[in-house]
Amino acid sequence: MAFGKATVRDADVDGKRVLVRVDFNVPLDGDVVTDDTRIRAALPTIEYLTGEGARVILCSHLGRPKGQVVPELSLAPAAGRLAKLTGKPVAIAADVGGEDSRQKAEALEPGDVLLLENTRYEAGETDNDPELARKLADLADLYVNDAFGTAHRAHASTAGVASDLPAFAGLLLEQEVENLTSVAADPTRPLVVVLGGSKVSDKVGVIDRFLEIADQILIGGAMCFPFFRAQGHSIGGSLCHDEDIPLALEALGKAEAGNCQLVLPTDLALGREFSSDTETKELDGVEVPDGWMGLDIGPKSAADYAARVSSAGTVLWNGPMGAFELDPFAAGTRTVAEAVAAAAGFTVVGGGDSVAALVQFGLTENVDWVSTGGGASLELLEGKTLPGVAALNDN
Repeated sequence: MAFGKATVRDADVDGKRVLVRVDFNVPLDGDVVTDDTRIRAALPTIEYLTGEGARVILCSHLGRPKGQVVPELSLAPAAGRLAKLTGKPVAIAADVGGEDSRQKAEALEPGDVLLLENTRYEAGETDNDPELARKLADLADLYVNDAFGTAHRAHASTAGVASDLPAFAGLLLEQEVENLTSVAADPTRPLVVVLGGSKVSDKVGVIDRFLEIADQILIGGAMCFPFFRAQGHSIGGSLCHDEDIPLALEALGKAEAGNCQLVLPTDLALGREFSSDTETKELDGVEVPDGWMGLDIGPKSAADYAARVSSAGTVLWNGPMGAFELDPFAAGTRTVAEAVAAAAGFTVVGGGDSVAALVQFGLTENVDWVSTGGGASLELLEGKTLPGVAALNDN
């Protein structure tokens, strides 16, 4: 599916100052970046721009400092990691669009890189304050959004600044939108969607949309318990949000009336409590006895889901099959992850926990597209317009 927005390849950037919104919202341990996936994902755009002679000014948020300067949420560690990955110095500004940013931006030579301090140190960032957007725009000649993970937010650095400067998509943003929209717009069939996680309400938009598009939706994780409750099964102490039950009932009705098969687990792995050293047992069936909670899909369900994934033309996976972070309850997620990685069809994985599972099992390289966006990927899959994409110049 054609992207429809102008990208960095359409811009004349030689000698220009280019403000690039990246997603460096990375996990830190003190001043060490513990997972640099998002920084690596931004490299193609950064290296393209520096290679074309641009003076690159990067901006990003980190965590939720809520308009205050929180030293533990400084982007300095990200600047250090980026410098290591590119083998080039990365300057850091002490503020966001203030005096230090201005001076350092003006001093940039072609090919140089500057990273502004955490955009959320400014209260105006999340309010999409036009004053902050203008301060950011004053630093540069062009704007590039490469932060897919925040493209669903209309913030000063994602949507606001795009109305003050010629605005282009970065290479990552372009690929994210193309790969995620192709799953719904033009899938090779059968299209199999695997959804897990804890709440139906988080994924109900995706369920609704893909009940009309997909051939099969496979449900795992704690999300299956509202479906079981809707069908009248007992679920013991399993996680289930009451407001999810009517949503599950509605989805079952839509599946019944439509052409998409909604598949639920037929067996479960149980634990007494949410702990890796709890007493465990396998349940052949889905009637969870009192005193037990379902913490993973069972081996039969995992094998069934893996077989369905294996024969798919397109696979979308979002959400783990169980509490994979606890060793006794990792098998279902691992089996599905291995099937997705081995599938011959086009495979797309989104959502922080599914990506974390791929990393844990060493399977990231075997998937066609691993999305860097959690909420953004869900909203795009639901068919929503993302403000950070809509604000960019049309192609």
